[in-house]
Amino acid sequence: MSAHISNVRPDPDQVIVDIANYVADFEIDSAEAYDTARNCLMDTLGCGFEALDYPACTKLLGPVITGTIVPNGAKVPGTSYQLDPILAAFNIGAMIRWLDFNDTWLAAEWGHPSDNLGGILASADYISRKNVAEGKAPLTMKEVLTAMIKAHEIQGVLALENSFNRVGLDHVILVKIASTAVVTKLLGGNKQDIINAVSNAFVDGQSLRTYRHSPNTGSRKSWAAGDATSRAVRLAWMTLQGEMGYPSALTAKTWGFYDVLFKGNAFKFQRPYGSYVMEQVLFKISFPAEFHAQTAVESAFQLNKEVGNRLQSLDDISNIEKIVITTHESAIRIIDKSGPMNNPADRDHCIQYMAAVGLLKGKLTALDYEDEAAADPRIDALRNKMTCVEKTEYTRDYLDPEKRSIANAIQIFFKDGTQSSNIAVEYPIGHRRRREEGIPELVKKFKVNLARRFDEKKQSEILTLCQDQKALEKTSVHQFVDMLAL
Repeated sequence: MSAHISNVRPDPDQVIVDIANYVADFEIDSAEAYDTARNCLMDTLGCGFEALDYPACTKLLGPVITGTIVPNGAKVPGTSYQLDPILAAFNIGAMIRWLDFNDTWLAAEWGHPSDNLGGILASADYISRKNVAEGKAPLTMKEVLTAMIKAHEIQGVLALENSFNRVGLDHVILVKIASTAVVTKLLGGNKQDIINAVSNAFVDGQSLRTYRHSPNTGSRKSWAAGDATSRAVRLAWMTLQGEMGYPSALTAKTWGFYDVLFKGNAFKFQRPYGSYVMEQVLFKISFPAEFHAQTAVESAFQLNKEVGNRLQSLDDISNIEKIVITTHESAIRIIDKSGPMNNPADRDHCIQYMAAVGLLKGKLTALDYEDEAAADPRIDALRNKMTCVEKTEYTRDYLDPEKRSIANAIQIFFKDGTQSSNIAVEYPIGHRRRREEGIPELVKKFKVNLARRFDEKKQSEILTLCQDQKALEKTSVHQFVDMLAL
């Protein structure tokens, strides 16, 4: 005899209700969060402008049917495209993430919360233009910044105690969840709409991490977040057309997310939703490198000044006994790689490759991951001398919510018995503890990226607005995006 199965629909899962309550009701009152969100907006857009220099990215952008223009559609910054908000979200998201140069969050799960800007900006721009066309008030950039803070918070708080990568899922699931929640609100949804939309985001099939790991590392990792934030806009849109939700999407026995994809475990939470994540977020400022390697590359730059003259030829490198990279457990699990590097996606997720370029050149740019630069035989020669060693203290401080360090150290040992200094860097320049030092460099990075797309007059107008918190917050979204369009 089969067991009776109740057909009474349960109350929505509390995890989803908590997200909806936060998005619908919580008031952000942190000036630091808004200031950081403004800097994050600048940096994220700048990353997208730089990506437009790369054909591998631009070939994926634009309308599905060439020449299509959507009335009141969302514009894609740095381009002439005006698309429906779902496709615009993919375009913006792919640009943002292409070079792995946007902000980062490190915890039990990793990710890049600014990936959510694809869905946020596309949806807000569309609604702003639609409102104006209907004689209504447009959305303002204050609403975009608020949505950014809340998307950062949802993605980051879920990531603090829950490792999706350990069950084989990619972190872009959190982009989909966070984007779905805040975009539903931007599009006019109420609390129940947010619950329904987020439940659909959890019910969706989720991305595997296959494309981030050897031997399959590939370019999908550069557009996966764009796909996730675009899917979020689609799910929010369907919900607002009356599509139903699934109240026990997480907890349903056998068929729910927990049982199917999370080994039967429920999510754990370290803290309630607020503005913690935006305030603590990490910026990639000086160079594009997977964030677990940022301090390793800084260490390599310092060693280049100290012993770079002893590393410039293959004969020089043959005189090295070993190079020891002291690091933390997450770095070893994600970016400790040996063997051939097959493409740029492989190289920017290899701590040895990034450190080798830093040791040789004292700098690291996106071009250093391309095939031409990678053909330099000295890079692999140095990689072959490297060993990664975990330091327990580094791993512990990486997980400490009061420290959130990402420490690495590098030391070179030569066959003649000499050795370099052991250069250790605990906090990268993009860390909250180095904000005073980092933000001026972030602005410099933005200026360089603006110059890639705009004339001097337009550069000045954009930079002036982006550095004025009050003026930016009052600006209509469509007016701001118009400034960024070609």
